Formats: sequence, structure tokens, C-alpha cells
Amino acid sequence: MTQREKELDRIAKLLIRRDLALTEANERLTAMDKAKSEFIAIAAHQLRTPLSGVKWTLKMMIDGDIGPITEEQKKFLQKSYQTNERMIYLVNDLLSVAHIEEGRFVYELQECQLEDLIAEVIAGFKKNLEAKQLDLEIKRVKLPKIKVDQEKIRLALQNLLDNAIRYTPNKGRIQIELKQDNNNLKVIIKDNGWGIPKEQQARLFTKFFRGSNIIKRDTEGTGLGLYIVKNIIEAHHGQIGFGSEENRGSIFWFSLPLTN
Repeated sequence: MTQREKELDRIAKLLIRRDLALTEANERLTAMDKAKSEFIAIAAHQLRTPLSGVKWTLKMMIDGDIGPITEEQKKFLQKSYQTNERMIYLVNDLLSVAHIEEGRFVYELQECQLEDLIAEVIAGFKKNLEAKQLDLEIKRVKLPKIKVDQEKIRLALQNLLDNAIRYTPNKGRIQIELKQDNNNLKVIIKDNGWGIPKEQQARLFTKFFRGSNIIKRDTEGTGLGLYIVKNIIEAHHGQIGFGSEENRGSIFWFSLPLTN
């Protein structure tokens, strides 16, 4: 064997050893990632039951079902109720992410009217809209029925509308438009809120991302909502997109195919 052949053989062995080391490292990282997802799922499950118990106990006290309370006591209980709701929201987000990563975010498709789902979601945010004196305008046309997982699409709509409300200042404006675009149904949600800094927009749909301008104004939030929304829409073979300008507002849209 010539000197050149020996050198090539040595390099080949080095490359093989490096490849094996990388494979082993990748397997360890995959195992660690799986263990992390399983831990999050178990922890979230364990937290959800006691949080639900606290929620209904607080609700009964606020409503006076277990005896009269003063207005001052009611205010403190309402703050506790809202804090507990945020914890439940976080736990549900963590569970959704864990299920997505494990491939267990089950979809049960049923025929429905998309505009009815949106009406339900808007009704659930009535108090939030009134508290911030937001003007909500909805534009829609008669749409055909579509087959989707209603629970998951409702969750996607809740996340998008919650963001629009949360990140739009008082007396701001939100517009929702529903339309048919060829063989797709399209939902567009536009606001005149704080927007997303241009240099951070590439990270928008990643886990735990929150814009630097938002963190200064609103310390609450998981940064998981848009990651979950993107996975829901893409699992329905749909598309999602956005446009945003800092201090001018954002527009989010998604489309769902009429035939799955």
C-alpha cells in the first residue's frame, strides 16, 4: 500500500468514526427530547386536575353559592380566578405541544360551518373586547360546509383572536374576514396593534417566541400559541401566513381545503 493509499485509508476510518459518533449523539438527543416531551405531558396532566378544582371552587365563592362575600373579597377572588385561568391556559398549551411532538395530536374530522365556529369564538371574547373598548368588524359571505376537527380549529381561532385582542391597545380595531378562495376557505384576522419587529418575524411560529416589544408591554404569555396554530392548520393540509409592521398592526390568515 502506497503512502497516499495509507493516508486515504486513515482519513476514511476517521470519517467513519466521526459518523458513528454523530449518529450516537443524535440518538441521545432524540431520546432526551422524547423524555422531555413525556415529562411535560405527565406534569401538565398532573397539574390540570387540581387547577380545575381550584377554578370551580373560586367560581362558586365569587357567585355566592357557598355564602355571601363582600365586594372587596370578591375582587381578590376574581384576581385569583384570573391567575388560575392563566395557569390552565399554560398547562393546555404545554399538553398540546407535547402531543404535537409525540405525533398524538389526534384529529377527528366532522362537517361544519366555519362561520359558526368563528361566531362561538368571538362570543367567548365578548368581555375582553368590551374591557378594552375594541371595535370588532366581521365580513363574511355564505360559505359551503367544510370537514375539520372542530375542537382544534376552534383552538386555532381562539389563539389568533386572543393575540389580536391582547396586542391591540384600548379603543383599537380588529377586522375578521371569511371568504372562499377557489377550493379553499380563508380566514383573515387584522388588527392595528403593536405589530412584530421586522428582524424577529422569521421566528414567529417557533416555540416560546414573543416579540421584544410585546414583552415590555405584556409580561404574560407562553409564546406557544402560534406554534400550535401552525401545526393545526398544516395538519389539515392548509396554509398559514402573516404580515406585520411594528406599531402599525398585524394581519394573520389561514386557508383550509374544502376537500381533505
